[in-house]
Amino acid sequence: MAPKQEKKGFTKEEELLLQDFSRNVSTKSSALFYGNALIVSAVPIWLFWRIHMIDLYSSFILFIAVTAMSTYLIAMAYRNTKFLLKHKIAVKREEAVTREITKKLAEDKKMSKKEKDERILWQKNEVADFEATTFSIFYNNALFVAIIIFASFYLLRSFSPSVNYVLSVGSTAGLLALLSTGSQ
Repeated sequence: MAPKQEKKGFTKEEELLLQDFSRNVSTKSSALFYGNALIVSAVPIWLFWRIHMIDLYSSFILFIAVTAMSTYLIAMAYRNTKFLLKHKIAVKREEAVTREITKKLAEDKKMSKKEKDERILWQKNEVADFEATTFSIFYNNALFVAIIIFASFYLLRSFSPSVNYVLSVGSTAGLLALLSTGSQ
């Protein structure tokens, strides 16, 4: 007879740690990233329509294609930046979160040390996730808008407006995605 094989799984703590160090983002974060990236990617359309006088209807396909590519690249930059920042923020906030949760759970004598530690770990992860998400969106949006303005009005001003749009938006989104892969 073959020996029984035990089903090997992860404990809650192990799953939480794996989730903490994973590059995967929740569906909620992914929707937030793509929604913000779409808005930020669409802002240059107004700039090129009103200031550079590109005809909206004749360049409709160009705007859609560049905005879609830019949305994907900016969302990737959000995700990568969040991953890089999350652990650093968790380490910085650990003491404050531990103090706050310990204070809240001081009255509950029934709760074991292990449960308290799990709550602290969970709360630390939530705080780090939220802060990393918001900072990632802010940082990448600010960088994107600043580079677009610099590129379209200074670096690429001698090009036609359509070429200027494609090069400035495409290269800026690509640059953000590239910069987000490095360590900070």
